[in-house]
Order: sequence, then structure tokens, then C-alpha cells
Amino acid sequence: MKRFIGSGLLLCLLAGGALTLAAQSGSGAMPPPNVLVISREFLKPGKGGTLHEKTESAFVQAMTAAKSPTRYIGTDAMSGLNRSVFFIGYDSFAAWEKDNLATYGNPTLAAALDRAFQADGELLTSYETNVFAFRGDLSYNPNVDIGQMRYFEVDAFHTKPGHEMEWEEIAKMYVENYGKAIPNAHWATYQEMFGTRSGGVYIVIIPMKSLAEVDAALAGGKKFMDQLGESGMKKMMELSAASTEWTETSLLAFNPKLSYASEGWIKSDPSFWKPKAAAAAKKPAPKPAQ
Repeated sequence: MKRFIGSGLLLCLLAGGALTLAAQSGSGAMPPPNVLVISREFLKPGKGGTLHEKTESAFVQAMTAAKSPTRYIGTDAMSGLNRSVFFIGYDSFAAWEKDNLATYGNPTLAAALDRAFQADGELLTSYETNVFAFRGDLSYNPNVDIGQMRYFEVDAFHTKPGHEMEWEEIAKMYVENYGKAIPNAHWATYQEMFGTRSGGVYIVIIPMKSLAEVDAALAGGKKFMDQLGESGMKKMMELSAASTEWTETSLLAFNPKLSYASEGWIKSDPSFWKPKAAAAAKKPAPKPAQ
């Protein structure tokens, strides 16, 4: 969902895709994970860029050495506070638990991660983790080849206590009407289960291949309003005012140096996820000595 108007009403959705973070053996569109763990690292001024990429590389090296099956995407914020945001997907909460037990049941991996956390912590002002559950009923066409994506727009909504149902009614109006106006629209909606806030939080994730999709979304907003009609817009505004405490929109850029990419993502676009390896593969073989 996108572009808040008034008290949190969104008037257009990006044409893009939904989120798929579970480990994949191949490329192509896949459904979103049922459980999404999102960690945010808030960086000290001047401690981002290559400095942060260096400390994060220790995590990737540790996971690679342990041949961990759990993959994740690291992103850098292009709006708001200076931060990096990490996304890890699981099939279930039981799968998340199994991964945690396996990680810290491996002494070598656990020690390597502890060292990486210590070094990384020197660059941070704070760190938080929130856990979300996928809401398929509030999502639209939630499949995408995540390896082809370059950005996430993440729209967060904190609902007023006891007014979650009104907000969900808005979300269902989008599901019912937006695709009729913009047929290639996609998004994934998640509801917070555990985190730093007191519940009532939903996020809508819109992956993008290019920021040109923002321009396309702005152009498509009027089609959505026309599809809703005057009565539909009025109802949505009333529901938004009754249900929404606050909203926040973040634009995040994928950073392959912060990510532990799956083979499927790399296969989808090796020049982005593994540029050095891709460049080496393109070099012609040396000529045999005469």
C-alpha cells in the first residue's frame, strides 16, 4: 500500500511483487514466507557504507562456512533514520525455533556470530527485532522472483486499540478493487506477532525492480479512485480515521554485501548478487602457450 493521504489513507499501490525469503533451490516466483523476522540496526552517524558492510561480511562468512540453509536479505534505508534492515523468512514458528536451536547448537557458528555481533555493535545506536505472520487474505498476487528485486517499500500501520477489524476492512477493499484498476499489482501484508510495540501493527511490503515503479504507481492512483467511486472513497476515509493511530513508509534498497543470498537468487541475477563471480565467469579462458 502506498502514499498516505489524510489520516493514513493510501491512494495507490506499486506494481511490483510480494516477499519470498525462504531458502530456494531455483529461481522464479514463489509465495511469501508464513513467518517473517525483521531486524533493524540503527547506525551511528558516519558508520554506514563500507564500514558496516565490512562488519556484516563476518555474518555472511560465518553462515557460509556453516552451510546454513537459512538465507536473508539485507537492505539499507533510503528514507528516515540511518539504518539497515534484515529480512528472514520461515515456513512456521516451529521452523524458526528449529533454526535457532541449530544455530546455537553449533559451537563454531555460535562463536563466530558472537564475534560478529560484538564488532557490528560498535557501529550501532540500537537494534530491534519484530516478528510477523503472513496475512494472505489481506495480500494481492503475493508471488515474486525476489532475486530480481532491488527495493522494498514497507508501509507500516499502527491501529488504534480495538479497531483492527476496521483497518482490515480497508485492506480487503484494496484487495477487491485495486487489481481491477491496476491488474499487475502485487503486495504482501503481514501482522505483527512479537515486537517492540504493543500489537495492532500491520506492514505492507511492496518489492520493486526499479524506482520507476513509483512513477507508475502515482499515475495509477487515479484509476483506483475511479474504481472505488465517491462512496467507496468516503467509506475508506472514515474507516481510516476510525482505525489508524499512525503510519510510516520506508524505502529500502537491497544490498548484496549485507545479504546471505540463496542459490536461487544468485541464479536469477548473478551480476547483482555475486558481481565478482559473474565477472570472472565472463572472462575468456587464457590461450594455451604455443
